[in-house]
Amino acid sequence: MGHLGLTPQSINQFGGYGLRAKEEAEAEKLIADALLLQAMGCFGVVLEKIPAALAQRVTAQLAIPTIGIGAGVHCDGQVLVYHDMVGMNEGFAPKFLRKYLNLYTEITGAVSTYVKDVKEQNFPSESESY
Repeated sequence: MGHLGLTPQSINQFGGYGLRAKEEAEAEKLIADALLLQAMGCFGVVLEKIPAALAQRVTAQLAIPTIGIGAGVHCDGQVLVYHDMVGMNEGFAPKFLRKYLNLYTEITGAVSTYVKDVKEQNFPSESESY
């Protein structure tokens, strides 16, 4: 599986989490890299945080599937990280993220109640003990 565009392991090289391949030269390189990955035997390519029009161009040129992460609707499939989708973190909100739930509030509330119960020796109770 290839991965092009924003590669989080290379953010220091890119200088952050910004949109990749906005300029034509980088877009052309990304297309060439996608074709090279296909030729090298990749079964698919992740396209992360690139312009939707570029993702459409890449998808049209490849025989293998493209999987988009913030790359628009024209990829063959989509990825949305589960932890992001269910809102398990706070303060992370890129444009492509749609949160379907706010588990951060639920989880932190549950953990706080658990800590309180343990400190007050309300957990475990007699009925929760063997």
